[in-house]
Amino acid sequence: MILAGLNYKKLGLIVGFLIVAAAIGYFIFSLFFKQTTQIQNGVNIQQNGTGSGLPEAGTGTQNPVTGTEGQLPDIQTPGGQTQPSTNQGVAQDSTTDLGVEAAVSRINGNGQMEFYNKTDGKFYKLEADGKAVALSDKQFPDVQNITWAPTSDKAILEFPDGSKIRYNFTTKEQVTLPKHWQDFDFSPSGDKIVAKSMGVDVDNRWLIISNDDGSKAQKIEDLGENGDKVISSWSPNNQSIAMFVDGVDFNRKEVYFVGQNGENFKSMIVEGRGFEPKWSPKGDELLYSVYSADNDYKPTLWLAGAQGDNIGANRRPIGLDTWANKCSFTTGTIYCAVPQTLERGAGLFPATADNTPDVLYRINPQTGVKEQINLGSTSYTMKNLSVSPDGTYLYFTDASTGRLRQIKVR
Repeated sequence: MILAGLNYKKLGLIVGFLIVAAAIGYFIFSLFFKQTTQIQNGVNIQQNGTGSGLPEAGTGTQNPVTGTEGQLPDIQTPGGQTQPSTNQGVAQDSTTDLGVEAAVSRINGNGQMEFYNKTDGKFYKLEADGKAVALSDKQFPDVQNITWAPTSDKAILEFPDGSKIRYNFTTKEQVTLPKHWQDFDFSPSGDKIVAKSMGVDVDNRWLIISNDDGSKAQKIEDLGENGDKVISSWSPNNQSIAMFVDGVDFNRKEVYFVGQNGENFKSMIVEGRGFEPKWSPKGDELLYSVYSADNDYKPTLWLAGAQGDNIGANRRPIGLDTWANKCSFTTGTIYCAVPQTLERGAGLFPATADNTPDVLYRINPQTGVKEQINLGSTSYTMKNLSVSPDGTYLYFTDASTGRLRQIKVR
């Protein structure tokens, strides 16, 4: 018989190995993907188990914003009753298709919508009548990444082959930047840039600043092997040009603000990993997202002071699970696209939310009031959020179609 010839010791080892492999696979599945969170009226509803929010921040120098369970409060009526944060009763789509494909878009320094059309490789601006007008006749096929200047005339374009150029849409001047420069950001005036110069030799890697055409480059900080811990981010108030994010322990990071002249700014502790920042228009506050084991590794939004002695002050969670790059921080208001559901571990694997419909929220950073804005009967996965200067319209790109859409928010 066949079984009679088998080595039972080897058979036992094989069976044992299969059992251990199955247990490890189930553990990984349980850790990252078993639980999901649903957003209802700005509150996290946990399914298949219980969850908890991020730990509360330590006492700051300012009075904390009050709320429930460490979250910022929903809308309050004059009588003190909580008003539902979802506007009901609108059956039609509340957004407007602007008739253009916009791979990347923004509101420029003059208050106009500008965008890159991946189909023809051209840059456009939207006139007041909604007509798209080319910023230049020049085509830029396959642009992989765009860094806009705060002013309305420049952008740094990066391509799949690693080449980088700075293009001036007013003068039509094109300048090639070094391929080993990366992670660009413009100064508030748009005449300088910060970048990481990543030489092959670890001793030749620097945080630098230069003129926007790459001339007169200056070494600011030696990066060595810490390039992946540095974020190029020139603050709107011109205080700092980058952030260095270092580990404190498994669930916390410390953020150091890097100035142009070796300034010794205060640092800030953040309760989580995957730190992703977005400056307030004045540079006095920082909106950021982090994930941690305390929140099932989902990205969660926080607000904190970020200027001078106020760095890290009044640090508080907003109570919404999304990434900072899905938000637009305007004067006195924050708009955020919040995925309707997020799988456990979404902070580690953002692609799991690429096709998840979003809920749109308006947040008052001073009072903590947050309100859901009705998008009507159609759901969208939203990216590239930006708001018109007068606060009337919010623009976003529909991730599934690449179409630029508009919704009235005031």
